[in-house]
Amino acid sequence: MAVKIRLQRRGRRHRPFYAIVVADSRAPRDGKFIEKLGYYDPTTNPATIELNFDRALYWLQVGAIPTDTARSILSYKGVLLMNHLLKGVKKGALTEEQAKEKFEQWKKEKEAKIQAKIQKIKQQKEKQKQQLLEQEAKIREKREKLLAEKYAEKAQQEAQEQQEQTQEEN
Repeated sequence: MAVKIRLQRRGRRHRPFYAIVVADSRAPRDGKFIEKLGYYDPTTNPATIELNFDRALYWLQVGAIPTDTARSILSYKGVLLMNHLLKGVKKGALTEEQAKEKFEQWKKEKEAKIQAKIQKIKQQKEKQKQQLLEQEAKIREKREKLLAEKYAEKAQQEAQEQQEQTQEEN
């Protein structure tokens, strides 16, 4: 029996949400599965991924084959790296401490990249918000000028009418 780690579509139309599952390769995409490992929400920026790291690592070690998208998700979370490092420990190329140290270093670098991306997105949103406010202020100023001109013309007309009435009375 070939076991695969793959995505199972959830959510509604135009709002995808995926469950990351371990399933028999012959089972339908949204059908029966062996174990649910987590979920993936691609609609957020950056994408939200919740994954049971230990169980995903276990299934990789016993021979489960990830699909292309599942592979990229597992790589993003570091499961594939940890699997690679543990294979190096089994072969004697690394000690367990070295493997954990390398993984922790990679994890810190990855977290820093994610935080930098989040900060960049926040800055872009703030910049867009500021630009919109500036555009609205310009529009408001134009409207105020037009209204001021209109009121000035009206006041001028009224003043002329009053002058004409006073001249007629005199």
